[in-house]
Amino acid sequence: MDQAREGDKRCATFTKLSFSKAVIGTGLDVRLLLYTGRDRTCAQIVNSTAFGDLSVTKKTTFVIHGFRPTGSAPRWMEDLVQALLSVEDMNVVVVDWNRGAATVIYNQASSKTRKVAMILKEFIDELLAKGASLSNIYMIGVSLGAHISGFVGEMYAGQLGRITGLDPAGPLFNEKPPEDRLDPSDAQFVDVIHSDMDALGYKQPLGNIDFYPNGGLDQPGCPKTIFGGMQYFKCDHQRSVYLYLASLREDCAVVAYPCDSYRDYRNGKCISCGMAHTEPCPLVGYYADRWEAYLREKDLSATKAFFDTAEREPFCMYHYFVDVIPWNKNVRRGSITIKLSDKDGNTTESRIDHEPATFQKYQQVSLLARFHRDLSEVAAVSLLFSTGSVVGPRYKLRVIRMKLRPLTHPDR
Repeated sequence: MDQAREGDKRCATFTKLSFSKAVIGTGLDVRLLLYTGRDRTCAQIVNSTAFGDLSVTKKTTFVIHGFRPTGSAPRWMEDLVQALLSVEDMNVVVVDWNRGAATVIYNQASSKTRKVAMILKEFIDELLAKGASLSNIYMIGVSLGAHISGFVGEMYAGQLGRITGLDPAGPLFNEKPPEDRLDPSDAQFVDVIHSDMDALGYKQPLGNIDFYPNGGLDQPGCPKTIFGGMQYFKCDHQRSVYLYLASLREDCAVVAYPCDSYRDYRNGKCISCGMAHTEPCPLVGYYADRWEAYLREKDLSATKAFFDTAEREPFCMYHYFVDVIPWNKNVRRGSITIKLSDKDGNTTESRIDHEPATFQKYQQVSLLARFHRDLSEVAAVSLLFSTGSVVGPRYKLRVIRMKLRPLTHPDR
């Protein structure tokens, strides 16, 4: 529906449907809502014959949602639009295909994705005729929206500037050939965040760089059982969107680490980027395209990058290497908890317990610690060792030396 604003001016808003509409099912109706810096909160309806305030000389970013089983508008949409406009003077076009995506039968929504892509191509063709450049077109696709973006990119032979896939949909797309899903050839640069690979998200890499928060599976802070209600089903899947939003905040640069596996990342085997002026570490979200030049320079076809997050916004984690040299006579195996404190009494801690660490006399062990809080000046470090055994003797870990090396801010 539209709502009146400033006299005769009307602001278009995202289509809101009731759950009963979703139960019945909806025919496809695609509306394009344009937001610009001229009026960041008031959208204009645009189409192939009416462009409103759209400037073809600026970047045009399309935001494409996915399956809407309840008919409601995405809660994150307004925040994403405003955040995009705050970081760059661009055109933001919200692709509202709620009439079509709103159905309780996922297959029905999925079957409409190519039609949505065709409608977007018709619009983009007219933009190009007015002088726009394919390199200046950026598509952000969420779930099914990621594959819609891919279909559009394929129709332009991969010449779109960039596609970001936010947990691209897995059901009905897993194991499909490249022409039937998003793939790296659909744009000049394709970056993907996988946050729910074991349920609603796609299981395999899809981009030039694929990011895996917390391994790409269960996300911290999301319900672990069905007693969490609807959040149990959608929280992991939607986390990709909120991580992208976090990347648009000035106080949170979410850094990832190229690696072959999540286990290797957790074991600190892939933390060389960003140190000693070597290759840069890729950033997650909006600024991921800074990695594009490095990919081309090194002739890398694809990269996997892993990172951990906090349970809630802004999700940033701060990485340190902890070097420990023990002097116990016998080998010790267990987990450790590192606690940092600054001179003002602020504290943060990291529990390293994903797998037992082995400590041998006089042999340095380097562990990757991740903290929720950034302390600019660490005044004290404490270590708690645990074997994890409920019964049996309580062993101590005797330490000769412990060294803390910040990775997020290596200059400290």
